[in-house]
Amino acid sequence: MVDRALADMGDVFGLMYAATGRSSIPPEQLRRALVLQMTQTIRSERQLMEQIKFNIMFHWFVGLGINEQVWHPATFTHNRDRAAHPRHR
Repeated sequence: MVDRALADMGDVFGLMYAATGRSSIPPEQLRRALVLQMTQTIRSERQLMEQIKFNIMFHWFVGLGINEQVWHPATFTHNRDRAAHPRHR
């Protein structure tokens, strides 16, 4: 269900990220993390990052490789700002 919903949002995600510059965290991964936060009743983004860091199933669900690091909780703040002001190409 999550895969289908995220696939339908691909065009919207495309407007939010520039083609050049520093690589961004894929928006699908961020949305998957938020799905975990809501369904697992995790209170804060800081706690969410800790849960993803230590729970291999959460790590997998979000789409991170086994050796990939989780993001800083401020990533969600930056992503919300980006979503509020998408770039138009």
